[in-house]
Amino acid sequence: MYSARCMVAALACPLLMVSAAACTPGASPKDARPSSTASTSSPDSKDGGLRLVDAIGRLQVAPESRAGYERDKFRLWTDADHDGCDTRKEVLVSEAIVKPRQGKNCKLTGGNWHSAYDGKTLTNARQLDIDHVVPLAEAWDSGASKWTPERRERYANDLDAPRSLIAVSLGSNRSKGDKDPAEWMPLAKDDTCTYAVDWVASKLRWKLTADRAELKALHTVAGGCRGARVNFTLAP
Repeated sequence: MYSARCMVAALACPLLMVSAAACTPGASPKDARPSSTASTSSPDSKDGGLRLVDAIGRLQVAPESRAGYERDKFRLWTDADHDGCDTRKEVLVSEAIVKPRQGKNCKLTGGNWHSAYDGKTLTNARQLDIDHVVPLAEAWDSGASKWTPERRERYANDLDAPRSLIAVSLGSNRSKGDKDPAEWMPLAKDDTCTYAVDWVASKLRWKLTADRAELKALHTVAGGCRGARVNFTLAP
């Protein structure tokens, strides 16, 4: 899983650098790093993917319902490739600015991470959460309630799209919780466009719906994201 994740991210890097600069006028080179930009590929993308506003237009509008939701209906942090590193650790290794050392049973020590939501730099893996860009509860509301347990497990551990899961500070992830873009946006303003791109890409990848308040918020953000592009690959 880790190698596939890294391969996708590497292939996407040229696009990432273009998209990051377009999302935030006057962005510096550090803003273009792959760890803070959307990075999947669209089945019909041309010239670098869909414009953000056009991608938002592809979201199916539907009311949401949280009836029956329980977090444990999404099996978390599996080790699909049996290399000793579960999904959480795969993401931490993949997104580290300075790679941590891997010990027995994939115990991680050292390392350095950038938390996109609040702009913090962290040096201890225990200071980070692995965030589902589209939270599990929001996915449930938007269509995952009808999925099989196996598909929910694949969603919860999606390493094949580098921006479905990201490493962020504990505080920013707890602040976000289960909220959608109508209720929460990153504290780091430079990440607003990236977050909107990642959100839309994840929803399109998994064919999840959006409610009207969510769409309104996304369109508001898109108005300030000149040149932002959305790329996605449909989940199997």
